[in-house]
Amino acid sequence: MQARSVRLADIAAQLGGEVVGDPETRVSQVATLKSAGPEHISFFAQGRYREELQVTRAGAVIVSAEERDATTLPRIVCADPYLYFAQVSRLLNPPAPVQPGVHPSAVIDASAFIDPTAHIGPGCVIEAGANIGPGVAVGAGCIVGARSTIGEGSRLYPRVTIYADCVIGRRAIIHSGAVIGADGFGFAQQQGRWLKIPQIGRVVIGDDVEIGANTTIDRGALDDTVIEEGVKLDNQIQIGHNCRIGAHTAIAGCAGIAGSTTIGRHCMIGGAAMIGGHLHIADRVVISGGTWVTRSIEEPGMYLSVIPATPAREWRRTVALLRGLDKLYERVRRSGRGKTGTENEE
Repeated sequence: MQARSVRLADIAAQLGGEVVGDPETRVSQVATLKSAGPEHISFFAQGRYREELQVTRAGAVIVSAEERDATTLPRIVCADPYLYFAQVSRLLNPPAPVQPGVHPSAVIDASAFIDPTAHIGPGCVIEAGANIGPGVAVGAGCIVGARSTIGEGSRLYPRVTIYADCVIGRRAIIHSGAVIGADGFGFAQQQGRWLKIPQIGRVVIGDDVEIGANTTIDRGALDDTVIEEGVKLDNQIQIGHNCRIGAHTAIAGCAGIAGSTTIGRHCMIGGAAMIGGHLHIADRVVISGGTWVTRSIEEPGMYLSVIPATPAREWRRTVALLRGLDKLYERVRRSGRGKTGTENEE
């Protein structure tokens, strides 16, 4: 799709902000300060990039009010340059329009409903009783299970699998390889063998959710697994059965969430974080990458448990010191008791 050229004046009229310099300056794409050319608009949000700002070839820059005079280039002054940059990128890169129609190679059950404005790509399978809403785009090779619903304006990229009875809200984006509604990991022991517990719940996904490539969300064992509105999930995340992810929470790649855990609203969970089962995470909790959570978190704030990468010799020394903390504590405790005379009384 050919990029369109937009005046800074038009951008500011649509998104707000103040244009400083020539408002007739036109840009057709976004780029970093380092890689930008005259046709690009970039942003400056952190002081460590000041040198790149001085030599950038960008046609225009987005800056904060505090950095209004940091460059002589045409610029848009706003409260949050990074957020404004994201809005400009959306303006210059709108999603491709949906082309209605069903590819001849798609297999559609007679009882399924396909809205006339939806697109069903080659090799798709739409099973009995499925409902595909207005403006939905289902990419090549997707499978939509029996009685599942895909809400208005949602996009399934190639080879997404939606199991039976799942509900996908409006304007969802689900990337390739994602599996929604596979059986949860539910087994009971019977004389040394594992007995499979039928997973009879669903997965229910709210509006404006994005799910990354190869992410898996298990259906509930009894109740539903629920992903509330506005949640953003990165690639290769595992969400176990009966979990509930609160609205507008963001989870980075390779995180794992065990079954029956509830995560609050507006949380941020870093990559490769591991969260145990049957826990409760409060609203507005930030969990850093690689953190292992084994107990519920009842208060908002930042939580971390990982030791950052250090040279091997230093790391071994740190671990040795940590292992010796119990002995050190005991020595300090006994020394303190001796000074007060309590040790002699025993």
